[in-house]
Amino acid sequence: MPPSLPTPVDEALVACVDGDPAAFGPVYDALAPVAYGTSLGVLRDPDHAAEVTQEVMVEVWQTAERFDPSRASARTWVATLARRRAVDRVRAEQARRDRDQRDVDSAIGGSSYDVVAEDVERRLEGAAVRRCLDSLTATQREAVVDAYYGGRTYREVAERLGAALPTVKSRIRDGLGRLRDCLGVARG
Repeated sequence: MPPSLPTPVDEALVACVDGDPAAFGPVYDALAPVAYGTSLGVLRDPDHAAEVTQEVMVEVWQTAERFDPSRASARTWVATLARRRAVDRVRAEQARRDRDQRDVDSAIGGSSYDVVAEDVERRLEGAAVRRCLDSLTATQREAVVDAYYGGRTYREVAERLGAALPTVKSRIRDGLGRLRDCLGVARG
């Protein structure tokens, strides 16, 4: 198939190689709608399509020497430039959205729970534990508090209370059993 003859737009684009602004006017008028239509088809947003059209037409002006009428028409060349740039814009927007979402996720990730609710729950649990501790005998309460809140071993609790180790173990075991029942914790 013989190559198609250059159109007037092709010839005008070739004439822009020297950077003559007057030569570019008709090229812009003829090809900006092609760039806009192609961009709008990809982007689906008139504002983004207008921006891409402007970028493409600046590129056409700056790189007119790259246009080869024996390979494609000026319309095809500009449509290709616009499509590539529009696809790049879609990818850049998606990357920005992904980055923004990661930022939001990381900001929320540190506090993914309700701080107020957790504080209230902790206070209620603390009040329930104190109430249940008060229900223990004095010797049970003292042994449990020394072991669990004081961080002492059974032996250290026995020495501190001046009681036999088996007696302290029994007090702690019985005290924990009563606490479990009082707090309504199921036996596992």
